[in-house]
Amino acid sequence: MVFVGNAINYMALIILVVAAIKMIVILVSPKAWLNIVVKKVWAKPILTMIITLILAGVSLYYLIGAGITIAEIFAVMLFMSLLAAVGVAVYAKEMLGSANKLLANRNILKKSWLYIIIWIALIVWGFYALFA
Repeated sequence: MVFVGNAINYMALIILVVAAIKMIVILVSPKAWLNIVVKKVWAKPILTMIITLILAGVSLYYLIGAGITIAEIFAVMLFMSLLAAVGVAVYAKEMLGSANKLLANRNILKKSWLYIIIWIALIVWGFYALFA
């Protein structure tokens, strides 16, 4: 089998390599993942937000350009959300504590305004694509 290099396959290869490295590191030394990756990525949240937003936009551009519809993207997001829920469910007590703390703070809308606008735009686009 030969790797065919198009944008979608390169995107898949990136996530496969990152996921494989993450699994190996976590299985060998979970603290190493925390110290090497997590703490460094979240040390500068604004930079992380800008970089991930750009990468998300580029990914969306290539997915749409490859002929994948926004409805198909939302279907995959459902799958990934459910898979993420499986992983997070074992930490329900900690997650509920964090959620209560975050939602008790009225600044959450101020801090999350860009994220909320992006989601509203994607939701409108998704409904439009399904029902227009």
